[in-house]
Amino acid sequence: MTYLIKEKLYRIMIELTNGPFTSKILQKFTQSKWSRRLIPLYMKTYNISSDELSLPLDAYPSLQEFFIRKLKDNARTITEGEKTIISPVDGVLEDWGNITPDTQMLVKGKPYSIEEMLGSKEKADEYAGGKFILLYLSPAHYHRIHSPLAGKVVSTYSLGSKSYPVNRLGISLGKSPLSKNFRLVSEFENEERKFALVKIGAMFVNSIEWTCKNENVIKGEELGYFSFGSSVVLLFPKGYMEIDQNLKRGTPVLMGTNIGRVK
Repeated sequence: MTYLIKEKLYRIMIELTNGPFTSKILQKFTQSKWSRRLIPLYMKTYNISSDELSLPLDAYPSLQEFFIRKLKDNARTITEGEKTIISPVDGVLEDWGNITPDTQMLVKGKPYSIEEMLGSKEKADEYAGGKFILLYLSPAHYHRIHSPLAGKVVSTYSLGSKSYPVNRLGISLGKSPLSKNFRLVSEFENEERKFALVKIGAMFVNSIEWTCKNENVIKGEELGYFSFGSSVVLLFPKGYMEIDQNLKRGTPVLMGTNIGRVK
C-alpha cells in the first residue's frame, strides 16, 4: 500500500470516529463511577506503579480522576539552576530542532507551521530561527503540566476545535495535528524574552485544564493538566537557549529532567 493511500485511509477512519457524539460518550463513561472498576486493569496495561500515587487506589472515584492523578511530594526531582530548562511533563521526547526563518519546524520529516500553531504571523515571527522541543504523553504518563522555567505568564489563549491523534502514527499520517488540533497556548516572559508552551489536545477529548492562578511562576510549578493523552511543544526565540546534547529522540523523560539551558 502506498504512503498516500495509507494516509487517506487513516484520515477517513479518524474522521469517522472523532466527532462530538463519540467524544461525549467516552468522556461520560470515564467520569462515571462504573469506570473506576477499570483502574486496576488500566494500571496493569500501562505498567503504572502505585508507589507514586498521592492517594490510595480506592480513593479515585472514576477512571478520569485517576488519569489526572497527582503524585506524592518529591516523586519528581526538579533540576536546579536558574538557567536550566526542565521538561514540563512526563513523556517521550519525540523530536527537537530548529525553527526556520519562515517559521516552519520539521517533525519526523514533516513540516509544521508555527504561524498555524500560534494563530498569527506576528506571534510566529517572534520564534523565527529559534528552537522547538516536542514531548508526547501516552495514556500511561502522569498528565499534569508544570512550568519549564521561572517567569511571568503574559498570555494564555486557545485555538482549534477537533483533535486528531498525536502519537507517531498521527504525526506521520495525520492532518498536521500539532498545528491544527485544539490547543492551549501559553506565553511566558523570562529575562525580558518570551517563550511559548503549547498544549495540544488529543483524539476525542479536547479538555486541557489551566489551573494556575499566579502571574509569576517558579520552575516546576503546576500549571494545569490534560484529560487525555496529548503533546506539548516548547518554542524558544532565536539565540535564547541551547538543547541538552545528551538528549536522544524517542526516549522517555520525567517532569523536572534537564532538557536545555538559557544562553
